[in-house]
Amino acid sequence: MKNKEKRLPFFGIGKILPYLKNYKKALAILVLGSLGGSLIDIGVPLFQRYALNHFVAGGTLDTLPVFIALYFGVIVASAVMGYFSAYCGMAIEVGIDKDLRNDAFEHLQTLSFSYFNQNSVGYIHSRVMSDTQRIGTLVSWTLLDSTWQLSYLVGAIVVMLSINARLALMVLAVLPLTVLLYAVFQRNLTRVNREIREQNSVITGNFNEGITGARTIKTLVIEDTMGRAFTDDTELMRRKTLRAARLRGLFAATMHFASSLALAIVLWQGGFIAKSQIGTFSLFMSYAQGMMEPVRWIVDAISDLITTQVNIERLVKLLNTQPDVVDSEAVTALYGDCFEPKRENWEELRGDIRFEDVSFRYPDGDETILEHFDLDIPFGSSIAIVGETGAGKSTLANLICRFYEPTAGRVLIDGRDARERSQLWLHSAIGYVLQTPHLFSGTVRENLLYGNPEASEEQIWEALRLVSAEAMVRQLEKGLDTDVGEGGDLLSTGEKQLLSFARAILADPKILVLDEATASVDTITEQKIQAAIDTIIRGRTSIVIAHRLSTVRNADLILLVHDGKIVERGRHEELMAKRGQYYRLYTRQYEDEATSSLLG
Repeated sequence: MKNKEKRLPFFGIGKILPYLKNYKKALAILVLGSLGGSLIDIGVPLFQRYALNHFVAGGTLDTLPVFIALYFGVIVASAVMGYFSAYCGMAIEVGIDKDLRNDAFEHLQTLSFSYFNQNSVGYIHSRVMSDTQRIGTLVSWTLLDSTWQLSYLVGAIVVMLSINARLALMVLAVLPLTVLLYAVFQRNLTRVNREIREQNSVITGNFNEGITGARTIKTLVIEDTMGRAFTDDTELMRRKTLRAARLRGLFAATMHFASSLALAIVLWQGGFIAKSQIGTFSLFMSYAQGMMEPVRWIVDAISDLITTQVNIERLVKLLNTQPDVVDSEAVTALYGDCFEPKRENWEELRGDIRFEDVSFRYPDGDETILEHFDLDIPFGSSIAIVGETGAGKSTLANLICRFYEPTAGRVLIDGRDARERSQLWLHSAIGYVLQTPHLFSGTVRENLLYGNPEASEEQIWEALRLVSAEAMVRQLEKGLDTDVGEGGDLLSTGEKQLLSFARAILADPKILVLDEATASVDTITEQKIQAAIDTIIRGRTSIVIAHRLSTVRNADLILLVHDGKIVERGRHEELMAKRGQYYRLYTRQYEDEATSSLLG
């Protein structure tokens, strides 16, 4: 969708209307209850008019029992309608919140890695949680209030015109002023509220970093720096919010003045009819005062609509974001997608990989990383990608896993273009262990079963033995049923990495990618993992991304990456014999490690 199309009419509510289909019954009850309640509120001044004209001015009580019964019935009916309208409003709000959040979260699962690289956690969190909540409130309570307020306003106008058209028209003369004020204030309020929502995303993101990076902040002793930065952000938020409040306050004050004119007109002109028609005077007084609430509501509703328009725009932008990597319709029809896979059509993946005249640059960059690159990785091969930090070592692994698509050329899996099969088919055959391990909230067992939900107890312990993690798990308080905490924070980095490794092994992948999997663990844990790697990679195609060259000497092929380019390739002995960049890098690392060992 083009940017211009995202600014939808009627404050973007048209994009949300399809979500109301599941709540037709609740909506009908809400609307009918609101209409009934407003009609009753419109009728109350008519009761007052009758009582004053008949009982007071007429001096008779002949119809008093009937009057009391009708009035009591109206009050009960109003209470019942109010209850059901409020109940349905709440049901619609929480239902819409659920549906929007589910759709947003599911859509996030389909997006490519580039989206998460370009958008912060705080930004995404605000879209899925805060924006959906505002939209849910709009389509429930705002709909409830609008039905009541507008129907009351229209009904009161009709009654006033039927009783005294001249006085009614004088009261209604203030309505064009309301329209004019809206036109003046709408643009500024929209812009300011959009800025507020964006600043709120910044604050949410910084708050998230402050919590997740608490240990780093303390070890760097930068609490004051982070505190000042957060204070600056909240101060900017305060200024923007106050500016919006001033605009809304000025808007409300002006509108209040305009609505108060209606009451002044009634007091001025109504005095002439008070002597002869005290009931009619009371009715106009009630309607003039009652009309002030709908007019005030219009002020708040317009402001809420303007504010929520920003939320809708941002959520629609998320839902309209397309992934960089997409399966074709033919592939999806045959293999299914990530939510409805057709596993019965999946061929067995062997693990042969070929880069065929591949060129590549990242979607947000202009520099070509690979250019006319060819590489054959037969099944069972061990490929090491090495280089200094930031050299671009993960590019090949990203292309193999289809996290990104080649700009030109093809990546073949088992002799076929990877794009001819589904992403899920490929990902289900890949075990990926990251440098920074991540566990999900839950127990050790639950995290391991993400690798293979059907794994038996014996298979779980076998995977733990392969990565030398069995003893570590048995020492935990509840063993496999020990809670790991949010993100695995109750475990050490080394323990999390061992469990991440075991989880990948449980999946029994044909292709194993180790992205600097030993870089963030201690020496003893690294030795445990390194000892298991030679066993684990047998019968698999392995891609090992490494910074420490001593861990990849036995690889079938080593690719040296520098500034995003592959500058050398070959086995360890061949590269050492060339005495090129690999030789210099290896020698320097060896000297550094030897010096550290000696000093240690």
